[in-house]
Amino acid sequence: MMNDAPALTPAMPVQRILLIKLRHHGDMLLTTPVINTLRQNYPNAQIDILLYQETQDMLASNPALSQILVIDRQWKKQGTKAHLAHELKLIRQLKAQHYDLVVNLADQWRSALLAKLTGARIRLGFDFPKRRGFLWRHCHTHLVPVADHAHLHTVEQNLSLLQPLGLPTVSQQVTMSYSPQDEQISRQLLQQKGITGAYIVVQPTSRWFFKCWSEEKMAATISALQADGHQLVITSGPDAKEQQMVARILEQCPAQGVASLAGQLTLRQLAALIDHATLFIGVDSVPMHMAAALQTPCVALFGPSKLVFWRPWQAIGQVIWAGDYGTLPDPDAINTGTDERYLDLIPTDAVLAAARSTLA
Repeated sequence: MMNDAPALTPAMPVQRILLIKLRHHGDMLLTTPVINTLRQNYPNAQIDILLYQETQDMLASNPALSQILVIDRQWKKQGTKAHLAHELKLIRQLKAQHYDLVVNLADQWRSALLAKLTGARIRLGFDFPKRRGFLWRHCHTHLVPVADHAHLHTVEQNLSLLQPLGLPTVSQQVTMSYSPQDEQISRQLLQQKGITGAYIVVQPTSRWFFKCWSEEKMAATISALQADGHQLVITSGPDAKEQQMVARILEQCPAQGVASLAGQLTLRQLAALIDHATLFIGVDSVPMHMAAALQTPCVALFGPSKLVFWRPWQAIGQVIWAGDYGTLPDPDAINTGTDERYLDLIPTDAVLAAARSTLA
């Protein structure tokens, strides 16, 4: 459904653009095709993004962005008065930019109200069934149908919001950016660990452990590749549970040729590390999406998440889906706190074969 606003044309002047996306790290990375498309079609425009503070590292080095505006989810813990002061300051920031176009990729009421308060003459949003009503329509000038989203990757869903603009070119490329300093730090850490020359990055962890493979199978894979003559670098997030999982894996691996940088890298330093690797092996997590964006050959172990929505976009290499080896539960019915390792359906031999063929 479209609102009754006039049709848009690429010729309409757009000098200031705001994107809104309030989700997790991986979601932010998958907004980059929208950013790239807007930059290509409006090369001289100011393009800003509003996101959650903890996710800004994903886009902090993106050259297409002019400004990153943040919402800190800790504001609400500072008391009503302080919280309100932060919100009013943000609204003043947004209004001061005099945006021509707001692209609201989010589904929260907060995002819709902020889009409206910018005063932008073009405000695009999705026609989510759960948001149908006067207020959601009032906050946007154009609403784009979501009826086909069940069959589209998240990248394609995001790009569909730009349809009312009638843009002549569309970029589907996901991009992960980092600075020269990020690359320098990652190289220094490799040297400190005794890793020189070619290496494989292995990311065995996710913040959701039901997306992880067993420590035994991951250790067996690492050990076999080390025996083939490869150097391997194990990475993870800073969370203590992730680092404990890495420690259990390392206990079962050779001491030589296997190094750990678990919890020691920022997201952009990790991007630099992955970008220069010969292969990435990992589970369904942000680093998997980063490897695909960086076009590093990868072997992605994919479990109970929705493959249509979240498979690594335009990945070089192989995606190994656990559903090919057994029955997976409905993704919407999973208890995210479960100890079940759904990826354990995947045999070690399948991952080793994929890794060796990709490296060949």
